Amino acid sequence: MTRAAGLFSSPEIGVALEVFDDSFPDPDYETAGVEVDGVLIGWACWGPTPGAQDTFDLYWIVVDQSRQGSGLGTILLEEMDLRIAGRARRILVETSGRPDYAPTRSFYARHGYHQIGVEVGYYGPGDDLVRYAKDLT
Repeated sequence: MTRAAGLFSSPEIGVALEVFDDSFPDPDYETAGVEVDGVLIGWACWGPTPGAQDTFDLYWIVVDQSRQGSGLGTILLEEMDLRIAGRARRILVETSGRPDYAPTRSFYARHGYHQIGVEVGYYGPGDDLVRYAKDLT
């Protein structure tokens, strides 16, 4: 699913698979998934931000490319919000500033996240790191 999204580089896919594999026995990672007929078509992973009180990081969210725009990403965000209710005051997200990530950045903005910073060239030349936050208080 991560490969098929067409946005992630090979190293990013490796990290996503590592986080996915590590998330099940690790209490620092929480996950939610959406399945149809036993096939995973959407997945999100989040956890407490180390060293920050009542703050969580959304590490990964991915929806099968054929299902993007169908509301599954919203369902995953809502499930995360429900599960961290009462424990979190803020959620942080990092994503790419590349043009092909414009729909991703728009997705976060539509769901109440606001941009809090940009690190120019973080992922590589012309590929900025864009940080978002959503306050839950």
